[in-house]
Amino acid sequence: MLKTIKIRKPDDWHLHLRDGEILKPVLAETIKDFRRAIIMPNLSPPIVNTRDVLSYRTRILDALPQGVTFEPLMTIYLTDNSDHKDIIKGYRSGLISAVKLYPAGATTNSEAGVTDIEKIFPLLEKISNAGVPICIHGETSKDSIDIFDREAFFIEKTLDPLRNKIPGIKIILEHVTTKIGVDYVKAENENLAATITTHHLIINRNHIFAGGIRPHFYCLPIAKRESDRLALREAATSGNEKFFLGTDSAPHIDPLKENQCGCAGIFSATNTMSYLAHVFEEEDALKNLEKFTSINGAIFYNMPINKEFCVLNKHEHPIKFPDKIRVGKEFVTLFNPGFLSNWCTEGTI
Repeated sequence: MLKTIKIRKPDDWHLHLRDGEILKPVLAETIKDFRRAIIMPNLSPPIVNTRDVLSYRTRILDALPQGVTFEPLMTIYLTDNSDHKDIIKGYRSGLISAVKLYPAGATTNSEAGVTDIEKIFPLLEKISNAGVPICIHGETSKDSIDIFDREAFFIEKTLDPLRNKIPGIKIILEHVTTKIGVDYVKAENENLAATITTHHLIINRNHIFAGGIRPHFYCLPIAKRESDRLALREAATSGNEKFFLGTDSAPHIDPLKENQCGCAGIFSATNTMSYLAHVFEEEDALKNLEKFTSINGAIFYNMPINKEFCVLNKHEHPIKFPDKIRVGKEFVTLFNPGFLSNWCTEGTI
């Protein structure tokens, strides 16, 4: 029997579209299900000022098929030398929706990120006073800290002192991956929220090594323990307004993933809504899917909730997605959790 739910058109509050040849095919997958997305600025070179933002936004819009309504919500990549006046001007004009703070060396193309967050406290205070949200990659990049403990270390040693120093700062703890992170966000005030990815709701660290190295399950932050995954599922499916979807869909062509030093990132834009419906149904929480994908993030960012709706149908037979999408002469592998979902979206109404 066909089962149907109708929800507001979803938004993705953490998305990598990349640039150049890969941009158009990757964007085509996102616009099938999402109305808006916070666009990550860690290109090479990164998007570090409003001039860069305007140019990148134009390339995104030019890559959209005619007649498609999709709004890229742009961000600026913070560095040790970012200009607070440029950031505030961009935010007040509506050109940017947030800034992105990468600890230098924490993830893909983050080498130009912030080397010492205390050095930019004055900058953060000024842009915070202007209401600019700060999206933070919440991991330390210290090699001495175990990779599975870097989120917890960052929260204790960096995030908490930052929030104590600038009490009014509005922060999104991006792609939270630990029970410690979930509990911290839950316990704090309304100025702190977190995004959760689709893949972190489904895989734990064991999946990366099941039967051999699985490069397409390698991402940063890396998947953690099973207890962490369960805490993420509880938070995402609870309806708690502090948690919302950020897929962190991060495409790399296969040769860059399948080698002795493979890139971090999981590409999930194509099938995220299908697998989210599967997860929420498993948790008997389909009633909260709309909050997680379509409402909580908009409220936190002080944006209108989408007027459009989409329909998800649960079919009798599983839905088969393509294994890969083509990018020029190469391919990008789609997230495959090892099982099929019977859910799929059926368009916008």
